[in-house]
Amino acid sequence: MKTTFSEAVSNAPLRAFQGVTVAICLLVLVCDGIDMQLLGLVAPLIIEEWGIDRGAFGPAMSAALIGMAFGAWFGGWLGDTIGRRNSLGLAALSFGLATIAASQADSIWVMAALRFLGGLAFGAAFPNSLALASEWLPQRWRTYAITLLSVGTPAGSAAAAVLAEPLVADHGWRGAFIAFGVGTLFLLVLIFGLLRDSPSYLLAKGEDAKARQAAKKVLPGEFDLMPEPEPVDAEAVVGGETGARRTGVFHRSNLRLNVGVGIGFAAATLVAYAFLNWATSLLTAAGYTLEQAFTASFILGVASIAGAVSAGPLTQQFGSRIVLATAGVALIAAIVALAVALETMGGVPGAEYRGLIDALMALISGIASVGIATIYVIVTLGYPPSCRGAGIGFGMLMGRVGGILASYFGGALLDLGAGSFVPFFAVLV
Repeated sequence: MKTTFSEAVSNAPLRAFQGVTVAICLLVLVCDGIDMQLLGLVAPLIIEEWGIDRGAFGPAMSAALIGMAFGAWFGGWLGDTIGRRNSLGLAALSFGLATIAASQADSIWVMAALRFLGGLAFGAAFPNSLALASEWLPQRWRTYAITLLSVGTPAGSAAAAVLAEPLVADHGWRGAFIAFGVGTLFLLVLIFGLLRDSPSYLLAKGEDAKARQAAKKVLPGEFDLMPEPEPVDAEAVVGGETGARRTGVFHRSNLRLNVGVGIGFAAATLVAYAFLNWATSLLTAAGYTLEQAFTASFILGVASIAGAVSAGPLTQQFGSRIVLATAGVALIAAIVALAVALETMGGVPGAEYRGLIDALMALISGIASVGIATIYVIVTLGYPPSCRGAGIGFGMLMGRVGGILASYFGGALLDLGAGSFVPFFAVLV
C-alpha cells in the first residue's frame, strides 16, 4: 500500500536521528541569533568610537534585517532547489565569514554592507532549518519542534548578552565579532556530517531512490512511499500525468495564508526588533550603565525563549487566531505601561524602578515571541513540501518589513524625543 513519508513516520516511534536533526538545526539558529544580536549590544561603544549620533547608525543596524528579508526568500527557494542541508551549510559558512569581516569595519556604510551580506545568510538559515527539521518528525511533534526552533534566535540573543561582556572587556568589540564568527564556522562539520534531506523533500523532487534510502534512518522495513498531495490546477499536466505540477507559493490556494502571514509577521517583528536592536541604547539613555543594559538584554532573551516555547501548547489548545489576537492586545497594554514608567521615573532609575522596567520589557519580549513563534508554525505547516522552504522564506520576507523599519528608524525616534521616549513607543503601539 502506498503511503506518504509523513503518514509513515507519524505511526513510528521517534529515533535518535530525528532528535539530532532538530538539535543541529536549533544550534544553527542559536549562532544566528548571537551574530544578529551582537551589533545591537556593542552599538553604544561603536557610536562613541566613531563619534556619531544614534540616528546616523540606523543604516548599520537595519542592514542585516534588509539582508535577512531577501535572504529568507532566496534561501527558501534555494533550499527547495538544491536541498535544505546544502543551503543550511552555505548559510552558516556565509554568516560566519561576514561576522568575522565586520570586525574590520571602520565606517557606518562599510559596517552596513557587511551586515547586509551577513543578513542574507542569516535569513537563508531559518526557512531551511524549519523545513528540514519539521519534515523529519511525526505530525504530533511538529508544532512543538517548530516553536522550539523559533527559540533559537532569542536564545542566541540571550547567549550573546552573557558572552559579549567579557569578550568586549578583554578584546574590544572587534574581538567579539571575530570570536563569534569563528565559532559559527564549526557548525559546518555537524551540518554536512550528520544532516540529511528528508524523504518528503526528495519525493517532491522526484528522487524516489534517495527518498527510500533516507527513510531507512527512521522507518524499519520497506515502504512504498509516494509524494504528499498538493493543490493543483485541474488543467495542470506534466508528462501526461494530472497532478504532477508542483504548487508554487503564489498559487491561489495560498492567497489567504500569504496575506495573513505578511500582516501578522510585520506587526510582531516591528516590536521585537525595536527592543532587540535598540534596548541597550534605550536603557543607557534612560540612565542605565552599560552593564545594567547588558543584564536587561539577557532578561529580554530569556523572556523571548519562554514566549516562543509556550506558543506550541497555546496554539495546540486555542488555535493560532485566538493566540495571535490575544498577544496583540496584551502587547499594546505592556508597551503603554513601559512608556509611562520610563516617562515618569524622573532621572536615573533606582533599583526598584529598574526592576519594574526590566519586567515590562521582558513581558513585551515574551509576548512578541509568542506571536512570532505561532506564525512560524502556520507557515511551516501551511505550505506543501515542494514550496515549503520558499513559503517560509516569503513569510519571513514580509515579516522583516516591520523589523527593518524598527531597526532603521529606532535610533532616530529616540533622538527625536530629545529626552522623551514617547515617539519611540507611539510608533510601536
